Amino acid sequence: MYNFFNKAKLQKDDLKGIAKLIYQDVSNDSWDKENLTKRNLDFTIESVRYIDMYTKRLMDTEFGTEILGKHFDNLVLRIGAYVGEVIKSNVKQDFYWYDFDSVQNFSPNLIELHSVTKTQSVLYSKKKDKVILPLSVVSQLLKGNWSYSNLLTYVEETIKQNS
Repeated sequence: MYNFFNKAKLQKDDLKGIAKLIYQDVSNDSWDKENLTKRNLDFTIESVRYIDMYTKRLMDTEFGTEILGKHFDNLVLRIGAYVGEVIKSNVKQDFYWYDFDSVQNFSPNLIELHSVTKTQSVLYSKKKDKVILPLSVVSQLLKGNWSYSNLLTYVEETIKQNS
């Protein structure tokens, strides 16, 4: 009975609002204003193509690398939240955003959590006891430590594996 009361509790995060910032709070760059719009970023799988173009611009242009250098964590959060919301809405399972620490305490056997370098939100399914790490993946992409050809491929593969 004692263990029942001391079981770790999951702490939910809601990153949908942060995901919307990808089109609500764009830079003054003309490409950003034309492409990072609510119409283009409608949380469909196809919309991730715009995110791929955006991350490529961040990594390959002087303007982008300057922004990336100044706002790395913020960009990881916004882009990762957007990618995670696309995955979450297309998997149609019980994946929800939770605080990293609460998931780790709730299910300490998740091998995937060892790749998370700092406290961040993760998508977690209690039924499957499975975690998806879109923020970590975006961080790796923006640092150049990337194993996928693009974010669209990551999203499609992640949806397929979890549906």
